[in-house]
Amino acid sequence: MPNRRDPTAPARTGARTIHALPAGLEALPWELPRVFLGLDGVPATPEGAATWILPVPYEATTSWGAGTRRGPRAVIDASRYIELHDHELDRDPSSQGVYTFPALELARGDAERAMGELEDAFTQVLGAAADRRVIMLGGEHSVSAPAILAHARRLPERLSVLQLDAHLDLRSSLDGSPYSHACAMGRVIDRVDLVTVGARGISGEEWEIAEQRDNVTVITGEEVGRGGDWAERAVGALRDPVYITFDVDFFDPALMPSTGTPEPGGGDWKAAMALLKRVFAERTVVGADVVEHAPIPGLHAPDFVVAKLVYRMIGYWSGARARP
Repeated sequence: MPNRRDPTAPARTGARTIHALPAGLEALPWELPRVFLGLDGVPATPEGAATWILPVPYEATTSWGAGTRRGPRAVIDASRYIELHDHELDRDPSSQGVYTFPALELARGDAERAMGELEDAFTQVLGAAADRRVIMLGGEHSVSAPAILAHARRLPERLSVLQLDAHLDLRSSLDGSPYSHACAMGRVIDRVDLVTVGARGISGEEWEIAEQRDNVTVITGEEVGRGGDWAERAVGALRDPVYITFDVDFFDPALMPSTGTPEPGGGDWKAAMALLKRVFAERTVVGADVVEHAPIPGLHAPDFVVAKLVYRMIGYWSGARARP
């Protein structure tokens, strides 16, 4: 059974996150709302939630396996089965509330227009969010660039970006488009400092860019696999404030096969959580996204892995220091 806040309570009533119920039908035993964690009532309203989830199921430039447009919905559906008590944190992060937006539908067939729409929408969401935490669910990695730029334009300080990814995504263009998923970091690199962890599928062009730039730090997948002080180096290269973009192909395909461009030799759950825990504790995180999940029909474990990743990020973030 999916989550219910109180198994002895009557049918769920009160505020619905997306769909209102006709008058007089509120007391029927409706299923959990199809929103992150299945929350309803005040904790799932924009006003009552400390975290906002923004689904952006955009997919236009995938270069091999497709399906990232289905990622946000699969993650949201799987999240309804997560145990709300986090034993590592010894608390229930959902008690601070999580609101889930309807999915943003961006322009089709015009990547430049779509990215402009997303940057404008994200800027407006951030303006409305005030001190709330906003996590975007992609979609392909191209959606991260507008979100990062929206943050960078609002901040007086230079933004640091922590990218967990099998690829650098520093190309100037791919297949004739500068708005490809493979160009996401290339579109923001003049505005931010970039720390990439887990890269192991790197083009010669990207490697040259990374070596020539003093605002780019690369920790390869091989370094992560060897252990040592790679996490210390990653955290040390980040200056406040920090935006986190997590491409799920950071993980080894044995854990995360449901992504368009899997690369062998990826990171594991323990390494990812250890790094995220440190970053949320030691740096001021202002935004985050999780992208590139392409669900495989009939294989639900990866959906749950990504949902758990998002919930763990909410947990670490909710216990982190406030922005001064």
